[in-house]
Amino acid sequence: MIKTYREGAVGALLDEYERAINDLQQVITDISDDELITIIDAETSDSNCKSIQTILAHVVSAGFAYAIDIRLMGQNVKYPDIVLRWTIDDYRKDFDRLFVFTVETFRNIHDDQLEEFDNTKKINTLWGQVYDIEQLTEHAIVHVLRHRRQIEKFKIILHGQK
Repeated sequence: MIKTYREGAVGALLDEYERAINDLQQVITDISDDELITIIDAETSDSNCKSIQTILAHVVSAGFAYAIDIRLMGQNVKYPDIVLRWTIDDYRKDFDRLFVFTVETFRNIHDDQLEEFDNTKKINTLWGQVYDIEQLTEHAIVHVLRHRRQIEKFKIILHGQK
């Protein structure tokens, strides 16, 4: 199968985001519904990291929030709620919807709009970090990758492997 690459810097960011999401979707394909909801880290203080279910709900919600931030460029926004799903298939569909939403977000963004050097024109995130579009999108990509890794480690715990 021949891979078609999107054009330019925006295209590269979208291609890499799609790849990260696809890789995460592949990692979760063999997780049962029981494993999805199993609490694996009961000791963590981060409620988003107790189970594969909470991790996936967090990653989906954050992904939509990043795209909303880019669309609205730091205006007061209502972020999506974290929604717990009960099947892996539902999360796979959520990730598909997230990627379509992100592609739509970039429909009218051009390569020359990605970088912004004036901090007053950057996006102020919910957690207080200031990013331009490129930086926030790169953060979104790495966010998926970090949590994919976390889920891979959780799967090892679930399956009793070393």
